[in-house]
Amino acid sequence: MSVYEWARQELRHSLEAAQEVGFDPGLSLRALLSAVVQQSKTVRSVEDLADELQFLAENLDDTQDYGFMRP
Repeated sequence: MSVYEWARQELRHSLEAAQEVGFDPGLSLRALLSAVVQQSKTVRSVEDLADELQFLAENLDDTQDYGFMRP
């Protein structure tokens, strides 16, 4: 299992637990994202973290074609 597979599995478990206590999925995801960002600041520079978040934000559209991708 890769670290990314582990993270997806942990996220699924967290969302299931949140749903069991009645939390909204969207709000739960926002809270988890906020917690991850806050914790990441303790092990990464703010600039590095901001660069990664900017990259992720710019690549949210799964239907968008990018120049570096092959057809």
